[in-house]
Amino acid sequence: MNQNMKIVLVVGARPNFMKVAPIISAIKRHNSTSKQHIQSILVHTGQHYDKMMSDAFFTDLDLPKPDIFLGVGSASQAVQTAEIMKQFEQVVIKEKPDLVMVAGDVNSTVACALVASKISYDSNGKRPLIAHVEAGLRSLDRTMPEEINRILTDHISDFLFITEESGIKNLKKEGISEDKIFFVGNTMIDTLYAFRNVADKSQILRRLGLKNNTHNKNSKKQNSVVSYALLTLHRPSNVDNDHVFSNIIHAMKEVGKDLRILFPAHPRTQNRIKEFGLQYHFEYIDTDRHNKNKNIILSDNKINLISPLGYIDFLCLMKNAKMVLTDSGGIQEETTCLGIPCVTLRENTERPVTITQGTNVLAGIDKDQIIKTSNEQLQKKFKKNIPKFWDGKAAERIIKIISKVK
Repeated sequence: MNQNMKIVLVVGARPNFMKVAPIISAIKRHNSTSKQHIQSILVHTGQHYDKMMSDAFFTDLDLPKPDIFLGVGSASQAVQTAEIMKQFEQVVIKEKPDLVMVAGDVNSTVACALVASKISYDSNGKRPLIAHVEAGLRSLDRTMPEEINRILTDHISDFLFITEESGIKNLKKEGISEDKIFFVGNTMIDTLYAFRNVADKSQILRRLGLKNNTHNKNSKKQNSVVSYALLTLHRPSNVDNDHVFSNIIHAMKEVGKDLRILFPAHPRTQNRIKEFGLQYHFEYIDTDRHNKNKNIILSDNKINLISPLGYIDFLCLMKNAKMVLTDSGGIQEETTCLGIPCVTLRENTERPVTITQGTNVLAGIDKDQIIKTSNEQLQKKFKKNIPKFWDGKAAERIIKIISKVK
């Protein structure tokens, strides 16, 4: 065991923050009880740079200010990945970490893993070890940029930390050595458990007029929540295709006849709405600029498009939703743990455990199928069936494993 170890932790996009936050906390706990000291350096690539896509998450998750901010911003897949690699290489050369830890499947993940895999500190070719948090997930759809990022990162990593058993099967099938694979659980769920009670204190339900404000002690509706569905869309295959995006929105309009729909929209998704001329389907509400002392009046006949939310506010909305409709992988996992019906607006998922054990179902992108699937989900009653090792201790397992590196 190394008495001292230097780790570079990479974040770049919204999902990374939830996956890395518990690892930072686990490192702090390790350092307080062990003779071995782990120095962590937090590098934010700036892949997501919008205030609500980045800054708010650092505040909500009590993350330390990044030690290094690369500020690469938005660009095409190739340009963004190349820019991250160029800047991250200088970080690795200067810091010479023992290990680089990346998470998930965004461009920052594969870019920083590639840099660490090819760099040499000395004439003997010494380089940092690479750890991939959330390894082994496969949608089996290589048209997805995230799938390419996952595959490449896994094949150049030294530690593959698995969230579900399908990951083990996928990696073995691809010929990856079993001694690199560690089934530890899901750090994103660690974060969910750490903040689920904090989310109950969020005022977002009241601000959106979704919580009954009566003070009548005899009222059964006291503090009751108005029924609503929560929608998220961000994948290029859904929002960059005019026909597909329009098809999904028309399905949402049908679902919304019986259930109010809230749609916190990624800035990129908002741009596509304008570009495709779909604004008339939405009632737009800028929750950032709205007077926080007044409740927002939501529309009953349009999809309520709201600005991006921080982690705590979004978790509060998700916990209280009647149903969640999404193309996000992480939300499929979170709804499984919360017992909330989830409709995935995709033809596939890299997280099959959310279907076999969880509350998730694939609806695809056909309008009629989305409507049918949504109605069926609303009729089901789910029992919480938490997947193996989704117990809030995944980060502790990860740190215990890497602390034994010689």
